[in-house]
Amino acid sequence: MDVTLTKVHGSENAFFILDQTKLAHRLSEAELKQVTQQVTDRKTGLAGGADGVLYVDDSDHPQASGKMRVINADGSEASMCGNGIRTVARYLSEQKQQTDFKIETMYADLNVKQAQDLAPQVKTFQAEISPVSFKAEDLGMHIADLPALHHVKIPALSKQLAFTAVAVPNPHLISFVDHATLLGPELGRIAGYLNDGANPYFPDGVNVSFVEILGPDHIFVRTFERGVGFTNACGTGMSAASLIYVLEQGGHFEQTITVRNPGGMVKTLVHETPAATYWMELIGNATFVGTATLSLAALLAGDFSQTQFVKSAEQPAYQNFVNRLN
Repeated sequence: MDVTLTKVHGSENAFFILDQTKLAHRLSEAELKQVTQQVTDRKTGLAGGADGVLYVDDSDHPQASGKMRVINADGSEASMCGNGIRTVARYLSEQKQQTDFKIETMYADLNVKQAQDLAPQVKTFQAEISPVSFKAEDLGMHIADLPALHHVKIPALSKQLAFTAVAVPNPHLISFVDHATLLGPELGRIAGYLNDGANPYFPDGVNVSFVEILGPDHIFVRTFERGVGFTNACGTGMSAASLIYVLEQGGHFEQTITVRNPGGMVKTLVHETPAATYWMELIGNATFVGTATLSLAALLAGDFSQTQFVKSAEQPAYQNFVNRLN
């Protein structure tokens, strides 16, 4: 049986979509991990590799049009992916002829819908990012006497930088920095320590983002992503950074924030509910780079030698959009 994988990206955060509903049988948990590690490898993987695989399946939730699971390049599972869900939203939109619906994720059924294109031929979707929590137990955070972390210095990480921790629902550590620090080695040093081995603060790892304020409602976010490493963009990281920008740095609820990243640009909206909880909307590209078709046996074996990858015309259009930003 043949399997089709679609390579996609949101702000150059690249994935393969694999639709389990089109297989003769669903992949086992071991096969999900194995396939992901093989196709995403940047040297030996399919079509240059990726940051992870987005597995699409049917949902048994009455209001959801489909289900998304996110497996990172290292085989670990993420609870959510903001850039990924936009591409899955587009995929399901085209499959089911819907423009406004819900997708089941690990912790919530999230609203998604087609949005106005950011630029010609740059298909754009927006997604709800929630739930939000600052609780240590939801973050997997262990810092003595701190049930939450709001703009606090952790000397073992940095004597200069203050951090805020928020789960959206995957855990993020956010710090606002100047331009030199944004581009310097500190992000890699801190995130590497928190993700590459045992540490007492986030034993299960944490996404770490440095944020530079470029102007009113205009920020730049650089992220080291748990299970992946440095990425061109992290959708939940940009959403988390936007929330903290509003809560701590003078931003405003219900006002569009432009978020630059190494892979391009998205827009966000931060909302506060009557119950004083928060949720965000993430608006950005959902680009289909191309498709690959191969046998299930070859996929499981990691043999891509006979696989043809057919490129779409969308990546040049996205690159033109990014070039105009600079």
